[in-house]
Amino acid sequence: MKTLDYIVKLTNTPSPTGFTTAIMDYIQTEVESFGYQATKTPKGGILVSVPGKNEEEHRMVTAHLDTLGAMVRAIKPDGRIKMDLVGGFGYPSIEGENCLIHVAKNGKTYTGTILMHQTSVHVYKDASTAERNQTNMEIRLDEKVKTADETKALGIEVGDFISFDPRTIVTDSGFIKSRHLDDKVSAAILLHLLKTYKEEGIELPYTTHFYFSNNEEIGYGANSSIPDQVVEYLAVDMGAMGDDQQTDEYTVSICVKDGSGPYHYELRQHLVALAENESIPYRLDIYPYYGSDASAAMRAGADVRHALLGAGIESSHSYERTHIDSVVATEKMVDVYLQSEMVE
Repeated sequence: MKTLDYIVKLTNTPSPTGFTTAIMDYIQTEVESFGYQATKTPKGGILVSVPGKNEEEHRMVTAHLDTLGAMVRAIKPDGRIKMDLVGGFGYPSIEGENCLIHVAKNGKTYTGTILMHQTSVHVYKDASTAERNQTNMEIRLDEKVKTADETKALGIEVGDFISFDPRTIVTDSGFIKSRHLDDKVSAAILLHLLKTYKEEGIELPYTTHFYFSNNEEIGYGANSSIPDQVVEYLAVDMGAMGDDQQTDEYTVSICVKDGSGPYHYELRQHLVALAENESIPYRLDIYPYYGSDASAAMRAGADVRHALLGAGIESSHSYERTHIDSVVATEKMVDVYLQSEMVE
């Protein structure tokens, strides 16, 4: 598989935070098919340790597979479902989206659509103005149900997970449109690099741990299971776009600061030097309302140099978009970094 193929595969695999077993099993199986040994951590992440020439100082690079999603909060008297959100996003970003309800009791999956209760403009005066919130938003099931008991008879209960239709599209002009490009673009990049290193017999200068995490969207993905020898930690996530942002959809975004504070200055400068030496298009940026697995690791007490970079993602935590140029630049940046000498 190529990186783009992995992106399509991963985005079409449901994995809201807390419901990631299937996608993590896929990652483990895929990595092991390359010839690596993959370890599942107690909280469900996948750790792949690749021996390098230097086994005294290690690197860690991470991407996360968990996504935004929801859970069944309540079953309403008319049989529709009230949601509770998983991850940091707002109800307006999922209005009108198709979804899946993953039933824990019997393993079945049901389809539905996320709508305002007051959707019909022919009936509700406030259809356009009512607040999009937990009270007003609901799931219309694609089943013949008119009461709470009829919905419960399907096996649906409070706590069942809800995933959103990714609607993954790759355009002829090179754009990739999908939910959950955050952070499945990065996971696809790491998978492809692992595959390439094995196929081409590339030995990295330092033993490197590839950590595919599964709890980043709720703040504690790859903040544990960090080997003691790790001194550099690179989170490969997404570059945020918007007003005052330098990030675009065609370059790799190197974060200098996010909501947790500045990233390690010398490591950031090392990445910039590598990008300039290798003619990799990049942008430096600040993500004001953002945290990464690297910042979570720092809060957990990791004594490492930490950095964050990623492809530029438009409309983050909504129906996202990037361009293949940004994916290529990001993959090259990660590859060049992993094959470079450490910061002194």
